[in-house]
Amino acid sequence: MGYLLYSQSQVDPIRPVDAIVVLGGDRDGREEYGIELAREGFSSNVVLSNPYWKGDRKMAEFCAIQDQRFTVTCIPPQPSTTRGEALFTRDLAAQHGWTSVMVISWRYHLPRARYIFSQCFDGEIVMRPVPRDYDFSAAHWEYIYLYQTVGFVKAFFRGHC
Repeated sequence: MGYLLYSQSQVDPIRPVDAIVVLGGDRDGREEYGIELAREGFSSNVVLSNPYWKGDRKMAEFCAIQDQRFTVTCIPPQPSTTRGEALFTRDLAAQHGWTSVMVISWRYHLPRARYIFSQCFDGEIVMRPVPRDYDFSAAHWEYIYLYQTVGFVKAFFRGHC
């Protein structure tokens, strides 16, 4: 069941949105992917979650990108969770009038992220995975499935933002 729910989770088609929101996670190409999509014209706003330590040079490089086609905004989520990322997305959407966002994360995180974002953001949510393969052991996959399921239960009991 974990395989179907998480590893083969629903992926939405790429389409133009008001903002591309890249969730925090591994250095797996997610920031580059979000910026690449903006360069291709899918949004004029890129929001990078920045839960990393202040001296993270790679994140500083991403946050310093200057491009006439789009703006990059880096925000540390409060709390440093998917819910914190959904909360700052909700707040930015209210400030800027955004009605659609593209959320980028691991493919196996997309179902839970979609649920949490739908609890906090009233607009359209396009979910896209980081374009990569996952070469994990069976034990690691079991851990991921358990972690995501526990996260779903927690999100359910937390309710709307």
